[in-house]
Amino acid sequence: MKENRKIKLGISIGDINGIGCEVALKTFSDSRMLDFCTPIFFASNKTIAGQTNALKIDIKYNGVQEASKAIDGKVNVVNVWKEIPKIEFGQATEAAGKLAIKSLKAAVEALKNNAIDVLVTAPMNKNNIQSSDFKFPGHTDFLAQELEGESLMFMVTDDLKIGLLTDHLAVKDAPAAINPILIRSKVRTIEKSLTMDFGIRRPKIALLGINPHSGDNGTIGKEDDEILKPVIKEMSDAGHLVFGPYAADSFFGSDAFKSFDAILAAYHDQGLIPFKTLSFGKGVNYTAGLNKVRTSPDHGTAYEIAGTGKADPSSFKEAVFTALRIFKNREEYAELTKDVLQKQRIRR
Repeated sequence: MKENRKIKLGISIGDINGIGCEVALKTFSDSRMLDFCTPIFFASNKTIAGQTNALKIDIKYNGVQEASKAIDGKVNVVNVWKEIPKIEFGQATEAAGKLAIKSLKAAVEALKNNAIDVLVTAPMNKNNIQSSDFKFPGHTDFLAQELEGESLMFMVTDDLKIGLLTDHLAVKDAPAAINPILIRSKVRTIEKSLTMDFGIRRPKIALLGINPHSGDNGTIGKEDDEILKPVIKEMSDAGHLVFGPYAADSFFGSDAFKSFDAILAAYHDQGLIPFKTLSFGKGVNYTAGLNKVRTSPDHGTAYEIAGTGKADPSSFKEAVFTALRIFKNREEYAELTKDVLQKQRIRR
């Protein structure tokens, strides 16, 4: 990327009846944010006008027909649709779900075509986005299909990073989905992300047990002894800094997590409950392992406060800064890992 060009940051607006638009618009109503990137909302001028008027957010924006026409130093809006959507704050409507998907698909297409450099997604409702042409439980699964790589739901702050072996899966189905191939793949994805995206040279990773007390030597389930422990030993013997399995109930309360660069949790709530307890409002949901950078705030649509103007943009702002840092770290990593000898040969 040219030194003087600002990073183009795409924003899918999520559910217009939730707080997604509010936190995104509040973030960029601070004109100082335009020093760091060029924001591009995928929606329509009329949609953004409806939100700013309803929420009394003072922000100027520039309508464009495509992301490549975005102007640095301004908030840009790509007109993805022409209709004037009805805003019903706090309601999970079918219309809002359709617009959320239109925004997401347009933003991801721009990401794939390099019209934007990174993507920050505002929260969607997992129910009203379902349709005949969108049958994904959320952003992560859709992005895994559209982009290259092995996706990993990675919840991150500066001090705490938690990845998931299984993410949007019923608790009853999680143990059966965990197998040696999955564990190896997720560990390697975390290692690569920590190295390439966060600049950690020799990442140290902890795995949480599947069962209470990691099975208590088979007394409370055999999955830890039969699946997790053999893979951890195998990877450790091969030189990976992988440890565990650790009993999840005491791992965070005892501050044991501070000894590791990342934690790999067995299932959704095992990882996200401690993460949101320790980091709510400062955390970022990052889809690691893909060839493009996507982040999101650590909260949902928050219908209960939508339209009140009370939504805190802190997590969305963190998602923006995290996306920018990762993009820059990836560029530096790519430069550092180029074949130096090959470059010398070319120069000759």
